[in-house]
Amino acid sequence: MSEQVDIVFLGINDAGMRVYEWLCDREEVFVHSLLTTEDQLQVIREIQPDYVVSCGYRHIVPEEVLDVPDEGCLNLHPAYLPYNRGANPNVWSIVQGTPAGVTLHWMDASLDTGDIIARQKVETDFSDTGKDLYEKLEDAQVALFQDVWPDIVAGELYEIEQNEDAGTYHRTSDFEELCELDPNEEVRIKDFLDRLRGLTFPPYDNAKIEVDGDTYYVEVNISK
Repeated sequence: MSEQVDIVFLGINDAGMRVYEWLCDREEVFVHSLLTTEDQLQVIREIQPDYVVSCGYRHIVPEEVLDVPDEGCLNLHPAYLPYNRGANPNVWSIVQGTPAGVTLHWMDASLDTGDIIARQKVETDFSDTGKDLYEKLEDAQVALFQDVWPDIVAGELYEIEQNEDAGTYHRTSDFEELCELDPNEEVRIKDFLDRLRGLTFPPYDNAKIEVDGDTYYVEVNISK
């Protein structure tokens, strides 16, 4: 690898932009491109970078593309892997009571299953909504990457292999089903409040219930 590290960046959300801009300011790094769509992935083959770095990228990267970078492909995931692989990890941490956190891992052919480079738990509170936790996780992703990057470049890593049978995984369809509130369902108050907390993410209307033919949207505000 040359003295300057060549990177192609994949991302689109706020945390991704913050990591991207931080990398662009590093003297030892040259970021060739910021990619946000699937059809742009051919750029990785053309550039042959040392690393691909992903944060907030919304598409699955094919294995033949993952094999291109000399050093590998890194991904920041807003969950404490192996918990909450897949979609909406901030919501499921609240709803299912699984550890909230962030993970930097190597990308592989499956989704969020690559070897863990570093991870950090994030403290939560009963008053946290899905949006509150999402913002905490964004800050934690940026901090984790900045802290670990020097070790990545130096090759001083202690990696943890994931057990694909452990942890949890959720699809977007699971989230969509969670949003549908059944007016006849019997629930425990704490569980139901956790569900509403997880789905509260203004300005988005997530939790909804149909009563007498009309659809109502539900949010919750908890304070202490």
